[in-house]
Amino acid sequence: MVGKKEKIINIISNNNVESKKTSRLLGKKLRDRGFIIPDSYNNNAELNICVGGDGAFLRAVHRYKFTNIPFVGINTGHLGFFQEILPENIDDFIGKYIDKDYTVEEIFLVSAEICTRSNCFNLTGVNEIVIKGIQSKVVHLEIFIDGNHLERFSGDGIIISTPVGSTAYNFSSGGSIVYPSLKTLQITPLSPISSKAYRSLPNSAIIPGDITISIKPEYRYENSILIINDGMEYRYDNITNINLKMADKTISKLNFDKDMYWNNLKSKFL
Repeated sequence: MVGKKEKIINIISNNNVESKKTSRLLGKKLRDRGFIIPDSYNNNAELNICVGGDGAFLRAVHRYKFTNIPFVGINTGHLGFFQEILPENIDDFIGKYIDKDYTVEEIFLVSAEICTRSNCFNLTGVNEIVIKGIQSKVVHLEIFIDGNHLERFSGDGIIISTPVGSTAYNFSSGGSIVYPSLKTLQITPLSPISSKAYRSLPNSAIIPGDITISIKPEYRYENSILIINDGMEYRYDNITNINLKMADKTISKLNFDKDMYWNNLKSKFL
Protein backbone atom coordinates (compact mmCIF):
# COMPACT_ATOMS: atom_id res chain seq x y z
CA MET A 1 0.00 0.00 0.00
CA VAL A 2 1.37 3.41 -0.98
CA GLY A 3 1.48 5.86 1.90
CA LYS A 4 -0.28 9.19 1.70
CA LYS A 5 2.02 11.94 0.41
CA GLU A 6 2.96 14.52 3.01
CA LYS A 7 1.71 18.03 2.28
CA ILE A 8 4.68 20.19 3.21
CA ILE A 9 4.71 23.98 2.95
CA ASN A 10 7.68 26.22 3.72
CA ILE A 11 6.93 29.52 5.42
CA ILE A 12 9.78 31.98 4.83
CA SER A 13 9.62 35.19 6.85
CA ASN A 14 11.77 38.25 7.33
CA ASN A 15 12.50 39.47 10.87
CA ASN A 16 9.83 42.15 10.91
CA VAL A 17 7.53 41.87 13.96
CA GLU A 18 4.38 41.91 11.83
CA SER A 19 5.84 39.28 9.50
CA LYS A 20 6.69 36.95 12.40
CA LYS A 21 3.21 37.38 13.86
CA THR A 22 1.59 36.68 10.48
CA SER A 23 3.83 33.62 9.95
CA ARG A 24 2.80 32.10 13.29
CA LEU A 25 -0.89 32.61 12.54
CA LEU A 26 -0.47 31.24 9.00
CA GLY A 27 1.41 28.18 10.28
CA LYS A 28 -1.33 27.36 12.79
CA LYS A 29 -4.09 27.68 10.22
CA LEU A 30 -2.22 25.50 7.70
CA ARG A 31 -1.50 22.81 10.31
CA ASP A 32 -5.20 22.81 11.21
CA ARG A 33 -5.90 22.00 7.54
CA GLY A 34 -3.49 19.05 7.53
CA PHE A 35 -0.31 20.66 6.18
CA ILE A 36 3.17 20.11 7.61
CA ILE A 37 5.14 23.28 8.34
CA PRO A 38 8.83 22.37 8.87
CA ASP A 39 11.05 24.27 11.29
CA SER A 40 13.65 24.75 8.56
CA TYR A 41 13.49 24.90 4.77
CA ASN A 42 12.40 21.58 3.21
CA ASN A 43 13.36 20.84 -0.40
CA ASN A 44 10.43 18.41 -0.72
CA ALA A 45 7.79 21.06 -0.02
CA GLU A 46 5.00 21.73 -2.51
CA LEU A 47 4.90 25.50 -1.88
CA ASN A 48 7.04 28.36 -0.54
CA ILE A 49 5.07 31.09 1.22
CA CYS A 50 7.16 34.24 1.63
CA VAL A 51 5.99 36.65 4.33
CA GLY A 52 7.31 40.21 4.13
CA GLY A 53 7.79 42.74 1.35
CA ASP A 54 9.22 42.48 -2.14
CA GLY A 55 12.75 42.53 -0.73
CA ALA A 56 11.99 39.47 1.38
CA PHE A 57 10.64 37.70 -1.71
CA LEU A 58 13.77 38.46 -3.74
CA ARG A 59 16.08 37.36 -0.91
CA ALA A 60 14.18 34.08 -0.55
CA VAL A 61 14.41 33.32 -4.27
CA HIS A 62 18.16 33.92 -4.23
CA ARG A 63 18.73 32.10 -0.93
CA TYR A 64 17.05 28.95 -2.20
CA LYS A 65 18.78 29.14 -5.57
CA PHE A 66 15.77 29.69 -7.85
CA THR A 67 14.09 26.50 -6.70
CA ASN A 68 11.43 24.74 -8.76
CA ILE A 69 9.05 24.92 -5.77
CA PRO A 70 6.48 27.63 -6.57
CA PHE A 71 6.25 30.79 -4.49
CA VAL A 72 3.41 32.90 -3.19
CA GLY A 73 3.74 36.06 -1.12
CA ILE A 74 1.93 37.52 1.88
CA ASN A 75 2.55 41.26 2.03
CA THR A 76 3.58 42.83 5.33
CA GLY A 77 5.79 45.38 3.56
CA HIS A 78 5.08 48.49 1.52
CA LEU A 79 4.79 48.12 -2.26
CA GLY A 80 4.10 44.39 -2.49
CA PHE A 81 4.30 43.66 -6.22
CA PHE A 82 5.41 40.06 -5.63
CA GLN A 83 3.49 39.79 -2.36
CA GLU A 84 -0.05 39.33 -3.58
CA ILE A 85 -1.94 38.30 -0.41
CA LEU A 86 -2.83 40.63 2.47
CA PRO A 87 -2.62 39.19 6.03
CA GLU A 88 -6.35 39.70 6.58
CA ASN A 89 -7.07 37.44 3.58
CA ILE A 90 -5.17 34.37 4.81
CA ASP A 91 -8.30 32.22 5.26
CA ASP A 92 -9.45 33.01 1.72
CA PHE A 93 -5.97 32.19 0.38
CA ILE A 94 -5.84 28.81 2.15
CA GLY A 95 -9.28 27.89 0.84
CA LYS A 96 -8.38 28.79 -2.73
CA TYR A 97 -5.08 26.94 -2.49
CA ILE A 98 -6.77 23.74 -1.28
CA ASP A 99 -9.38 24.07 -4.05
CA LYS A 100 -6.57 24.74 -6.60
CA ASP A 101 -8.30 27.99 -7.52
CA TYR A 102 -5.20 29.69 -8.93
CA THR A 103 -2.95 29.89 -11.95
CA VAL A 104 0.80 29.30 -12.06
CA GLU A 105 2.72 32.28 -13.41
CA GLU A 106 6.16 31.75 -14.93
CA ILE A 107 8.67 34.45 -14.02
CA PHE A 108 11.49 35.06 -16.49
CA LEU A 109 14.96 35.78 -15.15
CA VAL A 110 18.05 37.58 -16.46
CA SER A 111 21.48 35.95 -16.47
CA ALA A 112 24.87 37.62 -16.70
CA GLU A 113 28.25 36.18 -17.53
CA ILE A 114 30.90 38.53 -16.15
CA CYS A 115 34.34 37.86 -17.59
CA THR A 116 37.57 39.28 -16.19
CA ARG A 117 41.11 38.92 -17.49
CA SER A 118 41.44 35.64 -15.58
CA ASN A 119 37.99 34.09 -15.08
CA CYS A 120 34.23 34.23 -15.76
CA PHE A 121 31.44 34.45 -13.18
CA ASN A 122 27.67 33.97 -13.49
CA LEU A 123 24.80 35.84 -11.86
CA THR A 124 21.02 35.40 -12.15
CA GLY A 125 18.53 38.16 -11.36
CA VAL A 126 14.78 38.34 -10.87
CA ASN A 127 14.25 42.09 -11.33
CA GLU A 128 17.40 43.48 -12.87
CA ILE A 129 21.16 43.47 -13.20
CA VAL A 130 22.71 46.95 -13.13
CA ILE A 131 26.15 48.06 -14.31
CA LYS A 132 27.22 51.25 -12.51
CA GLY A 133 30.31 53.11 -11.43
CA ILE A 134 31.87 52.57 -8.02
CA GLN A 135 31.50 55.64 -5.76
CA SER A 136 29.17 57.26 -8.31
CA LYS A 137 31.85 57.54 -10.97
CA VAL A 138 30.73 58.03 -14.56
CA VAL A 139 31.04 54.77 -16.54
CA HIS A 140 31.99 54.45 -20.19
CA LEU A 141 30.60 51.35 -21.89
CA GLU A 142 30.52 49.87 -25.38
CA ILE A 143 27.15 48.16 -25.85
CA PHE A 144 26.46 45.44 -28.44
CA ILE A 145 23.15 43.74 -29.32
CA ASP A 146 23.55 40.27 -30.84
CA GLY A 147 27.08 41.24 -31.89
CA ASN A 148 26.01 44.56 -33.40
CA HIS A 149 27.45 47.73 -31.91
CA LEU A 150 24.61 49.85 -30.51
CA GLU A 151 26.23 52.72 -28.66
CA ARG A 152 29.22 54.12 -26.87
CA PHE A 153 27.54 54.87 -23.56
CA SER A 154 28.60 57.39 -20.99
CA GLY A 155 26.63 58.09 -17.82
CA ASP A 156 25.76 56.72 -14.39
CA GLY A 157 25.08 53.21 -15.67
CA ILE A 158 22.80 50.76 -17.45
CA ILE A 159 19.87 48.70 -16.13
CA ILE A 160 19.08 45.35 -17.76
CA SER A 161 15.61 44.47 -16.46
CA THR A 162 13.23 41.55 -16.80
CA PRO A 163 9.50 42.01 -17.45
CA VAL A 164 8.68 41.65 -13.72
CA GLY A 165 11.55 44.01 -12.95
CA SER A 166 10.24 46.61 -15.36
CA THR A 167 8.08 48.07 -12.56
CA ALA A 168 11.01 48.29 -10.11
CA TYR A 169 14.27 50.29 -10.48
CA ASN A 170 13.70 50.36 -14.24
CA PHE A 171 10.38 52.17 -13.92
CA SER A 172 11.70 54.73 -11.45
CA SER A 173 14.54 55.41 -13.92
CA GLY A 174 12.18 56.19 -16.80
CA GLY A 175 11.97 52.72 -18.35
CA SER A 176 8.85 51.17 -19.83
CA ILE A 177 6.42 48.79 -18.12
CA VAL A 178 6.50 45.36 -19.78
CA TYR A 179 3.81 42.73 -19.21
CA PRO A 180 5.31 39.77 -17.27
CA SER A 181 4.51 37.08 -19.87
CA LEU A 182 6.58 38.77 -22.61
CA LYS A 183 9.99 37.16 -23.18
CA THR A 184 12.03 40.35 -23.36
CA LEU A 185 14.79 42.25 -21.63
CA GLN A 186 14.99 46.01 -21.35
CA ILE A 187 18.04 48.26 -21.50
CA THR A 188 17.52 51.49 -19.58
CA PRO A 189 20.18 54.20 -19.35
CA LEU A 190 20.93 55.99 -16.09
CA SER A 191 21.67 59.70 -16.66
CA PRO A 192 23.13 59.22 -20.16
CA ILE A 193 25.59 61.78 -21.50
CA SER A 194 25.63 62.79 -25.15
CA SER A 195 28.74 64.52 -26.46
CA LYS A 196 31.06 64.40 -29.45
CA ALA A 197 32.84 61.45 -27.87
CA TYR A 198 29.84 59.50 -26.53
CA ARG A 199 26.44 59.04 -28.15
CA SER A 200 23.98 57.43 -25.73
CA LEU A 201 20.31 56.56 -26.26
CA PRO A 202 18.20 58.79 -23.99
CA ASN A 203 15.45 56.19 -23.50
CA SER A 204 15.07 52.47 -22.86
CA ALA A 205 15.15 49.79 -25.55
CA ILE A 206 13.25 46.49 -25.37
CA ILE A 207 15.18 43.49 -26.68
CA PRO A 208 14.05 39.89 -27.44
CA GLY A 209 15.06 37.68 -24.54
CA ASP A 210 17.00 35.18 -26.63
CA ILE A 211 19.39 37.86 -27.94
CA THR A 212 22.65 38.52 -26.08
CA ILE A 213 23.43 42.01 -24.79
CA SER A 214 27.19 42.49 -24.52
CA ILE A 215 28.76 45.30 -22.52
CA LYS A 216 32.46 46.11 -22.60
CA PRO A 217 33.85 48.65 -20.13
CA GLU A 218 36.24 51.28 -21.37
CA TYR A 219 38.89 51.68 -18.71
CA ARG A 220 38.78 55.39 -18.04
CA TYR A 221 39.10 54.45 -14.36
CA GLU A 222 40.70 51.12 -13.47
CA ASN A 223 38.27 48.67 -11.82
CA SER A 224 35.50 51.24 -11.54
CA ILE A 225 32.63 48.90 -12.46
CA LEU A 226 30.03 47.80 -9.90
CA ILE A 227 27.49 45.03 -10.66
CA ILE A 228 24.19 45.19 -8.75
CA ASN A 229 21.97 42.11 -8.89
CA ASP A 230 18.49 42.62 -7.37
CA GLY A 231 19.98 45.15 -4.96
CA MET A 232 23.04 43.06 -4.02
CA GLU A 233 26.42 44.53 -4.94
CA TYR A 234 29.23 42.57 -6.60
CA ARG A 235 32.67 43.81 -7.54
CA TYR A 236 35.07 42.06 -9.91
CA ASP A 237 38.57 43.24 -10.78
CA ASN A 238 39.60 43.75 -14.39
CA ILE A 239 36.24 43.13 -16.12
CA THR A 240 36.67 42.68 -19.87
CA ASN A 241 33.05 42.05 -20.91
CA ILE A 242 29.58 41.29 -19.55
CA ASN A 243 27.12 39.15 -21.53
CA LEU A 244 23.45 39.30 -20.56
CA LYS A 245 20.42 37.39 -21.80
CA MET A 246 17.21 35.86 -20.52
CA ALA A 247 18.11 32.94 -18.26
CA ASP A 248 17.30 29.37 -19.28
CA LYS A 249 15.74 28.85 -15.85
CA THR A 250 12.48 30.36 -14.58
CA ILE A 251 10.70 30.43 -11.23
CA SER A 252 6.99 29.95 -10.59
CA LYS A 253 4.55 32.08 -8.59
CA LEU A 254 0.93 31.32 -7.80
CA ASN A 255 -1.61 33.91 -8.91
CA PHE A 256 -5.00 33.97 -7.20
CA ASP A 257 -6.47 36.92 -9.10
CA LYS A 258 -6.28 37.24 -12.89
CA ASP A 259 -6.63 41.02 -12.59
CA MET A 260 -3.94 41.43 -9.92
CA TYR A 261 -1.28 42.84 -12.27
CA TRP A 262 -3.46 45.70 -13.54
CA ASN A 263 -4.89 46.34 -10.09
CA ASN A 264 -1.33 46.55 -8.74
CA LEU A 265 -0.31 49.08 -11.39
CA LYS A 266 -3.30 51.29 -10.66
CA SER A 267 -3.23 51.07 -6.86
CA LYS A 268 0.52 51.41 -6.40
CA PHE A 269 1.47 53.91 -9.12
CA LEU A 270 -1.62 56.00 -9.90
